[in-house]
Amino acid sequence: MGSEMCIRDSAHLSGDKNMQESFISGKDIHTSTAAQVFGMPEDMVTPEMRRAAKAVNFGIVYGISAFSLAKDIDVSVAKADRYIKSYLSNFPKVKEFMDKAVADAESKGYSETIFGRRRYIPELAAKNKNIQSFGKRAAMNAPVQGAAADIIKIAMVKVFRRLRDEKLDAHLILQIHDELIVDAAADEVDGVAALLKKEMEAVYVSEVRLDVN
Repeated sequence: MGSEMCIRDSAHLSGDKNMQESFISGKDIHTSTAAQVFGMPEDMVTPEMRRAAKAVNFGIVYGISAFSLAKDIDVSVAKADRYIKSYLSNFPKVKEFMDKAVADAESKGYSETIFGRRRYIPELAAKNKNIQSFGKRAAMNAPVQGAAADIIKIAMVKVFRRLRDEKLDAHLILQIHDELIVDAAADEVDGVAALLKKEMEAVYVSEVRLDVN
């Protein structure tokens, strides 16, 4: 699924007000995150800082380690560790949500999306620590990425039905991450684009609006 949708899902599911505010106010989430992580005004955030914050934003969803983040953005492990800790201190509800996701999965044997779809994670019960660590990362990630996957599939069904019911000369032909591709007659493009935006944004009522462009 698209990573930004996953970050939006994290903001909604965790209930973290700082992260939600970044989206609600229309800010660039990566610049906003960089400003908080590095403790400076947004207009002083450099491209390098934004790149680091973007990697942390996306990586947190996948339970990234300091070692992996260090490799991704070419910094020391100690610096990557500081970035992650600073991020989690600025968005404390995200850490609480991730810890609860792991605890719930350990208790139940599976993770569950907001739509009730389960992912069983037997790795959490493994004796091998590496396999167990994979299970924990999967437990952190599954509710977020799973919800994003559910949302785009529901959107596909809604868009397909609207195009059919409106008898438009348009066809849903492809899904790429959080994008839907529609082939439409030239004289119907504007109407189909509006329909697509309306249906996709109405899939799920979230604390963080699902903006579609």
